[in-house]
Amino acid sequence: MVRDRPRPQSRLFARLPHGAPLIAPALALALAASLVGAASPAGAQGRSGGTPGEFDFYVLALSWSPGFCETTGDRRGSRQCEAGRRLGFVVHGLWPQYERGFPSRCGPERALPRPALDEAGDVFPEESLARYEWRQHGTCSGLGPSEYMRAVRETRAKIRVPEALADLGEDGRTSPQAIERAFSEANPGLRSDMMSVQCGRGALQEVRICFTRDLRSFRPCPEVDRRSCRFGPIRVGAPR
Repeated sequence: MVRDRPRPQSRLFARLPHGAPLIAPALALALAASLVGAASPAGAQGRSGGTPGEFDFYVLALSWSPGFCETTGDRRGSRQCEAGRRLGFVVHGLWPQYERGFPSRCGPERALPRPALDEAGDVFPEESLARYEWRQHGTCSGLGPSEYMRAVRETRAKIRVPEALADLGEDGRTSPQAIERAFSEANPGLRSDMMSVQCGRGALQEVRICFTRDLRSFRPCPEVDRRSCRFGPIRVGAPR
């Protein structure tokens, strides 16, 4: 919700006397944008199939809903993009990963039963996404449907969204590096080589955070980190 009273100036966004919020001047020298498609998986190459439970680590993908709506959701008529929902970061998925690449659709196709959907609750912005993520990635986890959805919920609860993004009332501009720093400061133990910021059409799309197989701690993930946006400024649309 947009506040009536002015907020203290955020370290993530800096405002010039006139015009829209911009990145801090020290970061404004990085003008070339390196754009990575937000819909692409965390690894460079996926492998169709795989053995459930055989992978190296997880990626928790948190989609910035305004960016998704701008590039894809509005065109699809997604419920996620309806005015008044005020969605910021939402779960895109919890993805088993190899050190290079990732498995997908492991084992026989299994529908996501109602109890598992109830376990997911409002973690995913739409049930259709929860069903898709189970088929595409959850089947590779080695967990049952309800166990997997519970893992998604519990892993999401471990991440604190930086205040400047959790309470964003208007569009802004910043840099991928500033977003990574903000997440590191909000989540002790999380370093820049353990996550990546994904961009599309010059806008924030997603933040991807790497976890150990047991989901107890963050871990480095060089391939995921290499696919991060490297320069800015990038737009950060406000929740609708």
